[in-house]
This record gives sequence, C-alpha cells and structure tokens, in this order.
Amino acid sequence: MTEADVPAWAAILVVALVVIGSTLSLLGAVGLVRLKTFYERVHAPTLGATLGMALVLLASIVWFTTVERRFMPREILIGLFLTVTTPVTLILLARAALFRDRTEGAEDTPRKG
Repeated sequence: MTEADVPAWAAILVVALVVIGSTLSLLGAVGLVRLKTFYERVHAPTLGATLGMALVLLASIVWFTTVERRFMPREILIGLFLTVTTPVTLILLARAALFRDRTEGAEDTPRKG
C-alpha cells in the first residue's frame, strides 16, 4: 500500500469517528450480554450497531474522499442497506418471539396494546 497524503484534520476526524463508532457497537454487544430478557436484549445491539455503523461509514467517506480527492459514494449505499435491514430484522425477530411466547402462554410476555 502506498502512503496517502492526508491532512491532519482529516486523520484526526477519521480516528475520532472510528473510535466513537466502534465504542457504540461495543456497548451494543455488552447490552446484548448484560440484559435479562429477549425483549430487552434485542434493542441494545440494534441501536448500537446502527449508530456505530453510521459513524464508521462516515469515517470511511471522509478518508477515501480525502485520499482520492473526489467524493466516494459507495459507503452511502452500504449505509443505506444496513440502515434498512437492521430495523426490519429487529421487527421480524421481535414479532416471531412475541407470537411464540403468546402461543405458549409464557408469563413474561408483553401485553397487547
């Protein structure tokens, strides 16, 4: 790989965005482990992954736009797909679990309403 001539402000911004984004993703993973019920667990990784992914992709946009000296839109497409699929997956998993719990008569099932 060749050396890239990147201004200091861009490198600092990219590092800050990647560190914050990865920290948010890590917090989502910790929430997955620490929370008790499925309904609590399903939210933490979804929110952490979505915002963490957005910040890492923003860092990627800044980096490659600075290095290539032109706008690189491929990260926007990746972010669009991940932003759409993550909440849809959350909804499908939660509805399937809710249906299962209501059919089996589980005690800690959220009420209709």
